[in-house]
Amino acid sequence: MKIATYNINGINGRIVNVLRWLQEAEPDVVCLQELKCEDNRFPKKALLEAGYHAIWQGQQSWNGVAILSRYGEIQETRRGLPGDAEDKHSRYIEAFINGVVIGCLYLPNGNPWPGSKFDYKLRWMERLQSHADKLLTFGLPGALVGDYNVMPTELDTYKPVKYLKNALFRPESRESFKRLVDSGWTDAIRKLYPDEHIYTFWDYLHNAYGRDAGLRLDHFLLNGILEPRLIAAGVDKQVRGWEHSSDHGPAWIELADLTGV
Repeated sequence: MKIATYNINGINGRIVNVLRWLQEAEPDVVCLQELKCEDNRFPKKALLEAGYHAIWQGQQSWNGVAILSRYGEIQETRRGLPGDAEDKHSRYIEAFINGVVIGCLYLPNGNPWPGSKFDYKLRWMERLQSHADKLLTFGLPGALVGDYNVMPTELDTYKPVKYLKNALFRPESRESFKRLVDSGWTDAIRKLYPDEHIYTFWDYLHNAYGRDAGLRLDHFLLNGILEPRLIAAGVDKQVRGWEHSSDHGPAWIELADLTGV
């Protein structure tokens, strides 16, 4: 089972790239973030013709998350992160696919720090922690996948000193991420590559992609039931170099079938 995550930064404007990548990479499940389209403008037909069923939660101009699957119609289990009825941002959607609970998330950026946006980011992470704790009680394989807008360690940025005042690298954000991992979740990419610089984002400015001046913002957290099935992980970095690309590259993991464990 191959699960991917991709912050597409506007799905309709980059649908050609999405379809090309799906054909080349052949992921079984995809978590998408930053759709930047309303629900009625989501390209359901094009994705279905490519072999992928979809569920999504759009939002005009901002945010938006979706899950794609090659396993047929998707059993949606949650839309929106619990804990704040006033939060209308489209940042979390969850489904049960091929025996795995998959939460697709787009965590708030939080900049500028300090400020109300950073405070919202930390509150959102507290809500995510509460929901993640609940998922651990289900006794099912689970994954929390998406753009976390957090660089957990210095290995996750090409230049740590540049980001000391950035919400993505603030100690508060990193501690919230660490607390989430320590509560029973495994950072899949870091488990397989504990000492390597691995990036999933390259800014549009200053030839960041060409210089490989990247950040690792997109993560797969696996619960203790799913973690033993992890066999491979990577980033399709070349996609970031395609014309009219998102500033993120798709990241992916591969899981062994239950019979293979």
